[in-house]
Amino acid sequence: MCLVLYHDHDIRYIQLHRLTDRERYEEVREDLENLKKLGVEIESITCDGHRAVLKAIRKVYPRVYVQRCLFHIQRMARVWLTSRPQSDCAKELLILTQQLMSLNTKQKVYQWMYDIHCWEERYMGFINERSINPFTFRTWYKHKMIRRVRTLLKRAWLNMFLYIDNDNIPKTTNALEGYFSHLKNHLNIHRGLTLQHRIGFIKWYLYFNNVR
Repeated sequence: MCLVLYHDHDIRYIQLHRLTDRERYEEVREDLENLKKLGVEIESITCDGHRAVLKAIRKVYPRVYVQRCLFHIQRMARVWLTSRPQSDCAKELLILTQQLMSLNTKQKVYQWMYDIHCWEERYMGFINERSINPFTFRTWYKHKMIRRVRTLLKRAWLNMFLYIDNDNIPKTTNALEGYFSHLKNHLNIHRGLTLQHRIGFIKWYLYFNNVR
């Protein structure tokens, strides 16, 4: 079961929710269209960069600012590189990604961008190293996790620092993550609920939190 929430950061209010099995483009697009019909004005959307979500936003709200959640980027980098990487290349990349949350001025952002550029130039040969199968002569990249983090940063690059020029744009979805944590804690207390009762519990939880 997947709970999709559309959370207003300023007034701490759930504008819309959907219970589904995963984030689907058709469903997210329908939700955004419903918000539009209801007259909800959106200045920006902060999300984790799921492809279905980004595609739906481009379709329904093409002119709305889309800020990538910096905490999500930071967390995925730590997952892929691990907390104790072995190579100098991965160690430096991990340090750079862990600095993201502290970038609160244009000067710091420019310096960080320069540091990332220098890191890539310094380790380009290492990043592009390949292994080869002597029987099939098939090759593959040796350092897949480093390349994965590098690709994540490149795809998110244009949407990572919109909050610098607009204080109203949250740079993370941490407020929503905290909301989920509280909900999960309450659900864990009632582990014996059937699926139908769990769904009912979630709906009432969302309702009473909005009322409060």
